[in-house]
Amino acid sequence: MGLSEALKKRVVAQDALIEYLLIALLTDGHVLLEGPPGLAKTRTIHALSDLLEGTFHRAQFTPDLLPSDITGTEIYNTQKGEFSFRPGPLFCNLLLADEINRAPAKVQSALLEAMAERQVTVAGKTYSLAKFFMVMATQNPLEQEGTYPLPEAQLDRFMLHIRVDYPAHEQEKEILRLVRNEHTASLDGQTALTEIALTEDDLFRARSSIMDTYMAPNLEDYLIALIMATREPERYGDDLKGSLIFGASPRATIALDRAVRAKAWLAGRDFVTPDDIQEIAPSVLRHRIGLSYVAEAKGLDKDQMIAELIARVAVP
Repeated sequence: MGLSEALKKRVVAQDALIEYLLIALLTDGHVLLEGPPGLAKTRTIHALSDLLEGTFHRAQFTPDLLPSDITGTEIYNTQKGEFSFRPGPLFCNLLLADEINRAPAKVQSALLEAMAERQVTVAGKTYSLAKFFMVMATQNPLEQEGTYPLPEAQLDRFMLHIRVDYPAHEQEKEILRLVRNEHTASLDGQTALTEIALTEDDLFRARSSIMDTYMAPNLEDYLIALIMATREPERYGDDLKGSLIFGASPRATIALDRAVRAKAWLAGRDFVTPDDIQEIAPSVLRHRIGLSYVAEAKGLDKDQMIAELIARVAVP
């Protein structure tokens, strides 16, 4: 059984979330999940970690968290008479940063170094993180009390910003049945056996294979045109003039290129289509653009703005 199928057996009604998590995993990217509580964000991440070869840590972010709580700290060894480093939760392959927007600026800075440089600095010493290192962060958009907006530099380090929505009626039924069966199995003393669906060697081979996925030159131009449209939206209509205060960076171009190749590869194709670019673009761009007061006054949100650009930028 493949990794995607194994995940769908554990998490129902979140196929898009599973696909995007796999895209980030296969392209060495970090993921920011946003949605109301109870929509299986944490459950999906836990299920993914169970099926991968590697270590998994969870860090619950709170306003009183210190950088050393996630990076680790120097501990004095009385027997040896010297300090030794005790690693924190960042020293793993998969990190769940739960409610990431509750942590203060110093913690965000420490996490940014880990995400960007794959290293942490403690007491003037630098420690390297694992080659396979992925941050999966969650945040609740409904509750703003006691939260800190993530800095733009850190948001840009997330490859994908995934919005998770409520399930439909039939999907809610599937959730009920799944949880009921799990509860019954636990009461009967049964425990599900977890088989590793993807080893670390398999992951690195898949990442290498994905980069061989073909993208036609005209689609490459189209991808870049979408990015450029976030910087100069007025080129696609006077009504869009002044709608954005900043557009996507070249890091967005790189992220979109990798993500669409992974999407095509997961679909069993060795080539990218315009639909791949249009479907994945919102998750790559929504955290990398800034709406102006003009756009907000018109009632536009980021997803609507991106949809407008996708509709107006012609496929070559």
